[in-house]
Amino acid sequence: MRAACLGTATALVSLLACAPVAAAAATDTDSAHAKSGDRVITLIGRLAQQTRFPVNPGGAPAQGDRTVFHSVLFDQYGNQVGDTDGTCTTTRVDNSGAEECVVTYNLPGGQLSVQGMVFGILNPGPPPSFDNGITGGTGEFDRARGWVHADTIAPGTRRFTIDLDR
Repeated sequence: MRAACLGTATALVSLLACAPVAAAAATDTDSAHAKSGDRVITLIGRLAQQTRFPVNPGGAPAQGDRTVFHSVLFDQYGNQVGDTDGTCTTTRVDNSGAEECVVTYNLPGGQLSVQGMVFGILNPGPPPSFDNGITGGTGEFDRARGWVHADTIAPGTRRFTIDLDR
């Protein structure tokens, strides 16, 4: 079901960035989104666990449906560099649907927090691409700002392009 994949997209969406991870991850300086002076990191997220809590079990998607997820993050060489945990809540089911997601990335050196909307969650096909904002972090990521762009590249797998403002 399309709604069941929402958390995967959103959860993986969030992002990942840190100095130890940056050394292992690919830096994409040619990104169309990158601005001069930004640090851009590309990671792959694979869904490990997801549970859906529908408002109408067995029924149509509804406002208030929640998805809780856990994903594992990898660098361009397939090395595990962290993981992510989050929740997404359906905020509307008209106009192809939308979710609000809150995700935490657990990385070497600290945590990174991401939040934002994902639109088109009820459209058929793979989960939609989206951009979410970095809202802060801990350790090496305290005062972190920027955004993450997520694209579905295979079922349960997303590519995250993390753009950290310097």
